[in-house]
Amino acid sequence: MPRVRAHYRRMRAEPQAAPWHPEPKLLAMADWLADPVKAADFPAHTLRFRNDRWACAVGLDGLGDEQWIAHFGRFEPLPGNLQQPLALRYHGHQFRNYNPRIGDGRGFLFAQMRDGAGRLLDLGTKGSGQTPWSRDGDGRLTLKGAVREILATEMLEALGVDTSKTFSVIETGEELWRSDEPSPTRSAVLVRLSHGHIRIGTFQRLAALRQRAEMEQLVAYCLETFPGGAPPADAPGRDEPAAILLHQVVERLADLAAAWMDAAFVHGVLNADNMNISGESFDYGPWRWLPRWDPAFTAAYFDHAGLYAFGRQPEALLWNCGQLAVALRTLIETEPLVAALDRFGPLYEAAMARRFAWRLGVEEAPLDQMRALIGAAEVHMRAHDLSPDALFFAHRCGRNPPDDAFGEQLARLRPVAGPDHPLWQEAAPPGLLIDEVERIWAAIDTRDDWSALHDAVAAIRALGEALGEPPPVPR
Repeated sequence: MPRVRAHYRRMRAEPQAAPWHPEPKLLAMADWLADPVKAADFPAHTLRFRNDRWACAVGLDGLGDEQWIAHFGRFEPLPGNLQQPLALRYHGHQFRNYNPRIGDGRGFLFAQMRDGAGRLLDLGTKGSGQTPWSRDGDGRLTLKGAVREILATEMLEALGVDTSKTFSVIETGEELWRSDEPSPTRSAVLVRLSHGHIRIGTFQRLAALRQRAEMEQLVAYCLETFPGGAPPADAPGRDEPAAILLHQVVERLADLAAAWMDAAFVHGVLNADNMNISGESFDYGPWRWLPRWDPAFTAAYFDHAGLYAFGRQPEALLWNCGQLAVALRTLIETEPLVAALDRFGPLYEAAMARRFAWRLGVEEAPLDQMRALIGAAEVHMRAHDLSPDALFFAHRCGRNPPDDAFGEQLARLRPVAGPDHPLWQEAAPPGLLIDEVERIWAAIDTRDDWSALHDAVAAIRALGEALGEPPPVPR
């Protein structure tokens, strides 16, 4: 089976090979944060995807395929790690309605370890069976859902988005029934590698239960596990741990919002339980890439009001930051939290400018000039029925400036390098519009032909190489 490599943005540089370094740090909070669970006993285990590149970075590249299946299909404990998986507890606003009856319903935390850069990483699952939080769900994942997550994480990484990474996919031999796709359909269990699984909803749960001591412990855990910068020098309460954490989350989610917008990506379900404190994009369900510039475009067929439409994603992330602030009122007064939230808009605008210039392959100009460029680009895309992907590809490094306001703005910016990568000479960039995703899945579903998936991953990686490192977030 072809080995599929993967990237992260925070883990974007070539991974450092490392020995196995288990550190199940979350165990110290497990009594009030999680429930021990067992994985489902699947009838079959066919390895479909393993991420050897990142397995090397966490010391698991020496596993043979049977050992891999034992750990990531049967979930035998990894050496020195959790002896029983943990389903995390949390609350959350779902489409702005508070729900106290949620948690990991078809997944669990399986292991924690250090990578070659010393970062604490999690291995978590999707489709690993029922938990106390499954409600009426079967705890399973369709194989199509797993394939879609491979594609989403690969493309987002190539486009410079801080994302979880698909680590393993094993087909499990069950027939699943779903109301929103042809059934019965094939099943799988997915393992994702990420920089943590603590959500905004985790804090909401502790606030609702008035667990102040546990909230303090969780804040300390997040500040240590997801290190970030200090608040501005004039920020009120800048030495308070809760204020420091909110400032860092606001910084991360403002950058994530800009990353999604510049990637033309629509996540689809931006509930508080889908917002990771680490700032990583994760939990991919009804995602889509924009076929054309349309702020009203929605990914989820059930999002009838367009709450999480493409153009409303920054608003949704700010709203969720606000819910974290409400939860942190358990520990701190309002003023320092409001000061942190007030930074979201300027941080988002700066991140949009930084990322827009990166995708165009030009030097970033002063903010006023970047505002004008982005506004003119939106007008140009509407006038010519273009997607952002098509715009960035056609005018990489300032080439072929059109005869309009966008072209005038573009011509003022200096290219960072010539478009000399072979990819920029192709007719179009690799993309994941819905028709392409369905084509890849149809080959697997009807002929068990995985070549289209592997070809897509290779093309996406080539795009990532051509784009190079995304711009760092200023500190």
